[in-house]
Amino acid sequence: MSGIILLVAVVLMVVAIAIVFVGIRRPQNAIVIEERLSQFGNRVASLEEVELQQPFQQRVLLPMLRSVSTRLSRFAPAQNVARLRQQLLEAGAPRGLGPTEFTGLRFVIGGGLGTLFFFLMLVSGSSALLTFGLPLGITVLGYMMPGIWLSRKSKERKTEITRALPDAIDLLTISVEAGLGFDPALGRVVEKWDNALTRELGRMLSEMRMGSSRRDAMRDVVARVNVEDLNTFMGAVIQADQLGVSISQVLRVQSKQMRMRRRQRAEEQAHKAPLKMLFPMIFLIFPTIYIVILGPAIPRLLDSFR
Repeated sequence: MSGIILLVAVVLMVVAIAIVFVGIRRPQNAIVIEERLSQFGNRVASLEEVELQQPFQQRVLLPMLRSVSTRLSRFAPAQNVARLRQQLLEAGAPRGLGPTEFTGLRFVIGGGLGTLFFFLMLVSGSSALLTFGLPLGITVLGYMMPGIWLSRKSKERKTEITRALPDAIDLLTISVEAGLGFDPALGRVVEKWDNALTRELGRMLSEMRMGSSRRDAMRDVVARVNVEDLNTFMGAVIQADQLGVSISQVLRVQSKQMRMRRRQRAEEQAHKAPLKMLFPMIFLIFPTIYIVILGPAIPRLLDSFR
């Protein structure tokens, strides 16, 4: 009887060991299968993983800035918001900022700098006028700094587009006269260069592929860029499209006019050069020349008056 009990115990122990062994090995096999499947297909990341892959600026800072800006923008007049939206479009929407985010950025910079200087004045034990006056001035300056930066970005972008336009029209004219259509010729210009003008033309082509008409796409470019030369060129092309005029003839005339305008702007800048050089010469170069020339004579003049 004891032998049967011992045999049953041994069998149960072997079965238990087998079950434990199979239980330990099963997850490893499952992991191996998942690894094999991952080699043949990409696992779809979860929403949480996608959010964590974004930089800290987009996950935390921009939503906070957008929340604060939305509350502060309620007090801004509608005309100022529309004007700011146009300025951002003309500047190329730097860093993807909209009117709400930009307004919040101005308040954050101004308020942050003002608060920082206020605590610095308190710690340094300055007078009451300096403690409250200097932070107030710094706050106003911090609020104005993003506007100055935006104006500079807009001016630089307009200058870049104006300089690139004559060469782009020349290539467009050559491509059309070689037998390409207007839209494929625009695609050739976009492939040739990478600047603010070609990016706008590429966006225009994308809008046309999505179903927008050529006239509406060109009007959108005119509204976004607001550059005089580009407005003239787009207006001529739209008018030629409406009247049925040969596009190659219009491009040839526009190319000639753009080259003439570029030459006139170069001559204008050359005529302004002497006037711009006048003030550095008066305040920087001439005093140095006087010191070099008259400097050795000053000790002799002092000796003569003794």
